Amino acid sequence: MFLNTVLVVLTDLVARLLGNTIFRQHFHLFLSAVVMFGPVLSLWVSQHSVFARKSHFLYRMFLQSGWGWTCIFVGSFVFLLSFSIRRSVSLSMRHLSRLGVAGGLWLCFCKLLDVLENATGSCYEPLNPGPEVTNGQPLLVLREDETKSECLKAGMLWRGYEVSEDVFLLCLCCLLLAEETAVFGPYLSLGGISDAPLRILFLFCVLLLGLWIFLLLCLLAYFPQFPTQLLGGALGCLSWRGLYQGWYRLGPSWYCPGRPGLGLFNIKTNSTEAEDAQLIQEN
Repeated sequence: MFLNTVLVVLTDLVARLLGNTIFRQHFHLFLSAVVMFGPVLSLWVSQHSVFARKSHFLYRMFLQSGWGWTCIFVGSFVFLLSFSIRRSVSLSMRHLSRLGVAGGLWLCFCKLLDVLENATGSCYEPLNPGPEVTNGQPLLVLREDETKSECLKAGMLWRGYEVSEDVFLLCLCCLLLAEETAVFGPYLSLGGISDAPLRILFLFCVLLLGLWIFLLLCLLAYFPQFPTQLLGGALGCLSWRGLYQGWYRLGPSWYCPGRPGLGLFNIKTNSTEAEDAQLIQEN
């Protein structure tokens, strides 16, 4: 009983915060400020910290599979919330399709960025230190017809225009998590029934959001790369704006899954106009 009370109070407080209008309208600005000014933290962090090694457990376990973790927790939460309200598999799948669209967009951008990097970059092989050293730097020999992956696997240097895919993914996942979990606050305020599994899934999503922000700060502080990280963050924010602030606002149809919460909160009537008005008021 005590643990259940703690769970209810904690989820109510966090859901109220994430569903707050000020938070929803300004979270992307907070994330943009983190990406812009996060590298300044490199002046104070220690390079001997455990987070200064890319082989750290958090980087290997979560960063390299960031989209998978996001889909598992957010997908479970979205499906359980929508199905527990309307008991409609088709409606639940429609809301889940937002993750599929975002995942497809992420994959397309990653492929496009790989093509651009291979087209604009070059592979160099450093010479052994010797009389060829100039200004303390070994001379580099250009290697033709090498892709970025082949170049790095061979232990050579790749130089070219890059966009940080890690920062792009983390920003997109943070904004996606904030959007999908924000509907839980309005749902509870309308008297929606929520069992322990749904509340626990919601807290897992919130913890994952906190973890992504922490890893983003670690990347910016311990591995600053300007302007590649700034470009990655900008691409993540633009992807979110194009989907959640643009396409998804067109309303549910065969080509659009609709916004989070649309079709769920209006229990007494099936009028989508009333649901739309409710969501606009919450936003």
